[in-house]
Amino acid sequence: MKPKLLIVEDDPNLGEILSEYLGLKGYETTLKRDGEEGGIAFKKDNYDLCILDLMMPKKDGFTLAKEIRTTDEETPIIFLTAKSMKQDIIKGFTIGADDYMTKPFSMEELLLRIQAILKRSSKNEEEEPFPNPFKIADLTYYYQENRLITPKREINLTTKENELLKIFFENVNKTVERSVALKKIWKDDSYFNARSMDVYIAKIRKYLQDEPSLKILTIHGEGFKLVEVN
Repeated sequence: MKPKLLIVEDDPNLGEILSEYLGLKGYETTLKRDGEEGGIAFKKDNYDLCILDLMMPKKDGFTLAKEIRTTDEETPIIFLTAKSMKQDIIKGFTIGADDYMTKPFSMEELLLRIQAILKRSSKNEEEEPFPNPFKIADLTYYYQENRLITPKREINLTTKENELLKIFFENVNKTVERSVALKKIWKDDSYFNARSMDVYIAKIRKYLQDEPSLKILTIHGEGFKLVEVN
């Protein structure tokens, strides 16, 4: 079955080029012209990945992505934008974007990024099974269900939060190198992916505040370490 892509782009020429190119590369594409149309299409069907322009009439890409993330934390999102401002990039990753491309961009590069995201979004069945549940201090972690239970609440984790937490729990009191985590989960250690990972680690640190004996330390120049504090 062909992977299904939702493309939301208000530039008619670029939208048609994207839809036609990706269609020729083996994807089933749905093209919408603004954020409102894109939101309606997303609710009506299931997609493997969304490509959203940021600056659109009626509803911009940030707003559409926020709406998607209220009901779906898993479907990957790539933002397309004419701007390369750092604060916009950080905002996009905070909302839950998986990648960010600045116009003009290479169609071949976009294709490679789509392939990498779809590859990493599917579980690797060849990995050794992780204990389910995994217990540490007063936390109970269900990797297979993307779920963390703390003394105060039950948290449904996004895919990337789940994979990061698994790496930390596999390496308690050991340094997790930044580049290793990036290549394992994001498949490359580019600047933009590193900023994305920082956002997710900040979220995990908030979850762990429910269990004071566990902290994630930043090891400058190396990476991060989950430590048990007595």
